[in-house]
This record gives sequence, structure tokens and C-alpha cells, in this order.
Amino acid sequence: MRADLVPVPSGLIDRFAALGIDIERLLRHAGILLSRFQEPKAHLTTREFMAFWHAVEAVGGGRDVGLRVGSEARSHQYDVASMAALHSPTFGEAMKKFARYKRVVCPEEVTVEVDKGEARLRFHWVLAEGPLPMFLVDATFASTLTLARRGTGKPLVPRRLELARRHSDAALLTRHFGCGVRFDAPVDLLVFDAQALDEPFVTHNADLLTLLVPGLEAALNERLGHRTLADDVRAALRRGMSGGRPSVDKLARELHLSPRTLQRRLGEGGTTYQGLLDEVRHESARRLLASTDLDASEVAFLLGYEELNSFVRAFHGWEGTTPGRWRGAERSRA
Repeated sequence: MRADLVPVPSGLIDRFAALGIDIERLLRHAGILLSRFQEPKAHLTTREFMAFWHAVEAVGGGRDVGLRVGSEARSHQYDVASMAALHSPTFGEAMKKFARYKRVVCPEEVTVEVDKGEARLRFHWVLAEGPLPMFLVDATFASTLTLARRGTGKPLVPRRLELARRHSDAALLTRHFGCGVRFDAPVDLLVFDAQALDEPFVTHNADLLTLLVPGLEAALNERLGHRTLADDVRAALRRGMSGGRPSVDKLARELHLSPRTLQRRLGEGGTTYQGLLDEVRHESARRLLASTDLDASEVAFLLGYEELNSFVRAFHGWEGTTPGRWRGAERSRA
């Protein structure tokens, strides 16, 4: 079981105060005491961290709050994964190190998929429940772009953003990132041209990496020692929730196991492939229905159902109501 600790950047509360946010109201809305941010090496749980960012959306000082916080981060505020990335030889190597060592920092998984001339960066909070706060996604993408520009010394521009949310703030996002934005996407993605990965980093520091990497590798190995096969299956299933039909044979190949061995080892751990698939589908369905304007048939397709009726029956079994009624109830509470 991975540790549920999310480090709080130094000066975060002061930064939000400088942006005109009423900190007392913000923390009251989030249900978090100010002292939690003033402890040495302050950490929040994932639930608290998400509540904090949802509160920022509720009481924030502007629609660009996430973008400003993410883009104005200074290198001395970087976590160890970002430091390893910043001192890598190229943008591609930076993203590899960032994805590898982010798991040491907090329960967030970063994946970099290169395909058809594109490099697609995805950030997944493995212990988060429900849709991610929009401003947190904005801050994450803005800080990643800032790191890339700082490292290359060039004004890199993404190919596009894909956002798992309803259409909002399009002009603001386009102006900040300099690229088009696709809304109602299956997952949040920051997409670059694949050739951008070859860009050298002017901040490359081989000596510092020599000091950083052994400790990061030791911490990562210790963390991975507590990871289960079920965790790997969940992660692989989440990556596949984009319209492909789930298959135990395909997943087993991705995990370098035979289907029979996969099923056996999951059984030994007290679960099944179908049980994990249902869990991930349920989680993904709730997120897509709550965050996007995709209709039920589009959600069903993304989750790998061949027929809408199959999805509706499954969702009724999970929530006791139809997808449409569930979405309506969720929006009435927002």
C-alpha cells in the first residue's frame, strides 16, 4: 500500500494570499487547519489535498489561479522528481525521470506515451476519488510546461491540451499554453510533438544527477516493494479506458504474464480481473459523467462496452440509478 502523503510546497498559502484569496475562508471550506501548512515538511493526505484545491475553485480569486501558481513555481520549490528532471540532458530524459521518481514523492503516477509523432503526458492521482479539481490540473500542466521551457531555454509550445471537463475557459487556456484545447476528453493530457523530446536541456547537471539518482532509486525500490499485482492491473486498465475493448489476454501481454498466470496470481491476492475491471469502469464512469458533457453512449464506448444497455445495467448495479439521473443529481449538488 503506497503512503498517502502529498508534500505541500513551501509558501503555498502565502502565494494564494498574494493572489487575493481569503485564506481563512479557503481553509474553512476545505476543512483543514492552517497549522497543517506550517509544520516542517508539511504533508496532506490525497483527500485533504483534493479538498484544498476544490476549495480554491470555490473561493478563488480568478479563473487563472491554477495557471499562475503552476507557472510561477521557482526551482528551489521543486520536489526531487522535478529536480532530477530539470538537470537531465534532454526534455525526453527529463520526462522519463520525472515519471519514474514522481512515485517517490506522492501517490501520483505520470506516464509518457510516444505514438504517431506525439508525446502524451498524463498525470494520475491513484488515491483520488471523483473528478480532479480543474485548477489543480491547470497548475500541473502549467508547471510542467514551465519546467520544459526553463530546461530547454526555449519557448516550447504544446501541440494541444486534452481536458476531461466541460467546455470552459477556452480562451484563457489557449492564451496561456499557446495551443488548441480539446474538451470532453477521456483523460487529461498535455501533448507535445515527439521531436520536442530531443531538445537539449541547458540546465543539465550530470554531477548533481549522480548525487540524486542513487537515493531516488533506493526510495523507489522500497516503494515498489509494497506494490501489488492488483495495483499494476488497475493502472493498466485506467490507461486503456479510451475506447478499446478490455481483454485479459491484452493486459497479460502488457504485464509480461500469461493470462492463466495473471488470473491465478490475482486470485491468490483475493481479487479477479473482472472485479478490477468493474472497479476501474465504475471509477471512470463517475469521473466522466461528473466532469464532462459526454453522453452515456460516448461514456460507454470509452469504457469498452459494446452496447449502451450493458453500460446502463452495470451503472445501475453500482449506483442504483441510471447514468443520466446520477449526473443530474451530481450537478444539482454542485
